[in-house]
Parts: sequence; structure tokens; C-alpha cells
Amino acid sequence: MPDKKADLAGPGIGDYDELEKVLPQDYSSLLTPRETQKAVYAAKQYIEENLCKELNLIPVTVPLIVDAESGLNDYLDRDGSRGPIGFHISNDNDENPIDAEVVQAATKWKRMALKYFGMETGEGLLTDMRAVRKDYFLDHDHSAYVDQWDWELAITEKQRNLQYLTEVVEKLWKVLKGAEIHVQELFPQLKTDRYPDMPDNLTFMHAEDILDAYPDLPRKQRETEIAKEYQAIFIYGIGWTLEDGYPHELRAADYDDWVTETTSKDGTPMHGINGDILVWNPVTKRRHELTSMGIRVNAETLKKQLEITGQLDFLKFPYHKAIVNNEIPLSIGGGIGQSRTFMLLLKKAHLGEVSVTVWPKVLKDMCQKKNIHILE
Repeated sequence: MPDKKADLAGPGIGDYDELEKVLPQDYSSLLTPRETQKAVYAAKQYIEENLCKELNLIPVTVPLIVDAESGLNDYLDRDGSRGPIGFHISNDNDENPIDAEVVQAATKWKRMALKYFGMETGEGLLTDMRAVRKDYFLDHDHSAYVDQWDWELAITEKQRNLQYLTEVVEKLWKVLKGAEIHVQELFPQLKTDRYPDMPDNLTFMHAEDILDAYPDLPRKQRETEIAKEYQAIFIYGIGWTLEDGYPHELRAADYDDWVTETTSKDGTPMHGINGDILVWNPVTKRRHELTSMGIRVNAETLKKQLEITGQLDFLKFPYHKAIVNNEIPLSIGGGIGQSRTFMLLLKKAHLGEVSVTVWPKVLKDMCQKKNIHILE
């Protein structure tokens, strides 16, 4: 049986021999490098404008580095496998030093920022976030450089439910689908029978339901099969331990709420008011994650999740104290991968075709042989 535990974190591709099999054999970009850049920025502008309209957000600046003592950095997976880059700022001959970290995601910062910017219920913020994640395996859709539309929206206690989560997800999908239509109007060659477009609507499923459908498969393979079947899905409840004894995927304990009890349409007890949008990528013929998001923890669920994960010591940090003391708004938020989205909309085989970062020589050579021209 495949190793489910090993698949709880990380991209699911373990080495470059495997990646060679994943990259398409007969690939040819539909756009020139110059057209690609024009399309990237057209899609970027469309998505940012329409996210703000649909969710009532305003664009704000976002940090690249944070104070290590703030507790604001995102540790991504609660197993500790992805640590941030830290460095010491000696400042003033080490009289007033700062230990800083490069941001991995702006998840926690955004919620604190809702208060700073005076956001009322139904108001939120959108960031053009850049981050570094040094512990990724660098493949076709994971890089050490991360660009995301990180957004956060203030909500009420009554909105902390699956129905409201679903309504917000549908608005996000409307924007992403609209962006696809927009770039195809500008570049008609992107409309091709070879690579089908995204469906008009998402299918919503709980992680437990997907496990029921594929009980013997690890998470990435379950996602691949379900994405192939439905083309675009939102998976509820990522982080709670499922029937087989494993969570669908590891989730940090201090931002998304994966412990709240919910009920499926057929009345089955479930957990979690968070999830991911996954699509079927017709170019790579694999699962393709676009966004991870969710309703955020409140004081009660934060403490529950920290207790489950053995991280109650986090309650010493200002961010965690602010949640426990109800000093910052309840919220929903997420991060939409920019390069991942451009890769999908422009029918690309590799992230490196739409963003500039570092790649190992073995990957660059592999891409060159497969007619995949990555930016350097």
C-alpha cells in the first residue's frame, strides 16, 4: 500500500526521475515569451480588480520580513518540515538588534492588519504577496519563490459556517473563470480543443468523502483521481483526522479552522470550515492546486487545535493572544497562487515559464529537452 503518512506534506514528487515522467512529452507553448508576459499582466490586473469588487477588498502593502518574536510567520505544515529563513540584523552595533524571518505566507499578518486598517464586518484587504519557501522540492509547480494574492475579510460569528464558506469560494471561482475568458479574448490561440477550459462551476466535496471514494490511496493520488473526474473541486475539511487515522493534509493549527464540527448534505458529521480549490491541469495531466483558504480560528478553536498539535506554547505570541482576547476581527481568508494561476490560464507546463526564480541545472536541462523554455 502507498505510504499515506509520507504524503501528508510536500508536493508529492520525490525526485527528478519521477518529474521527467510527469512533464509532457509533446509540449509546445501556445504563446511566445513576449505574449506570455503581456498575458500574465492582463490576467493579474483582471484578477486583482475583480477580487476587490467581489469580496469588497482594498489593496494594501504586505511585509517580506517579520520579527521572529511576533509569531506572525506561517509554518505551513504543523510537522515542522518547512521552516522560514531567519537572519540577524545587528543594528546599532548590536545594541538594538532584531532577529527577523523571511515571510513564508502572510496568513497571520493579514488578520492583524484587518484591525490596523480599521476593517469592519464585510470589509477586507488584498495583498500582492512575495515569499520564500526554502524547503520545497523544486518541480514543475513548486518553487522556492512564492507569489500569492493573499486576502482577508472580516466576518461575524454567524458567518462561521460551511454555507458562507461556499458562497465566498464561488465568488473566487467566478473571478478565476472570468480571468480565463478575459485572456482568451486577448489571445485567441489559448482557446484550443487540445487543452479544455476550466468548468463554469466547482464541485464541492468533503475530504472524508474523497477518502471514502479512494480509501487505499494517499492524499495526492486521491486528489489526482477526483480532479480528473470533476475537473475543478473544492475540498472541505483539510486538517482534521479522517477515518483512516490521517488528516487529508497537515494544516497549521493557528489560522484555518479545521476542528469545528459541521454536517454534510446527507447529515453525516464532519469537521472543518476550510479547504482547497484543485483543478485538473490538461497540460501536465495532474492535480493543480490554486488556493488554500478557510474561515479562521476563533479563541475556542485556536486553543483546541493547539492542544491537538501539542503547540499550546504558541499562546505566548502577540498574534495568538490577540485571538484569545478577541482583539482582532473574526475572518475568512486565503492565498491564491499567482504563478500557479497564470500557468493554468496560459496552458503552460512549468511555473518557470511565468515567473523568474532559481532552478537546479538538472531541471533546466530536462525542460530544455522537452521544449519548455523557463525564464532566467
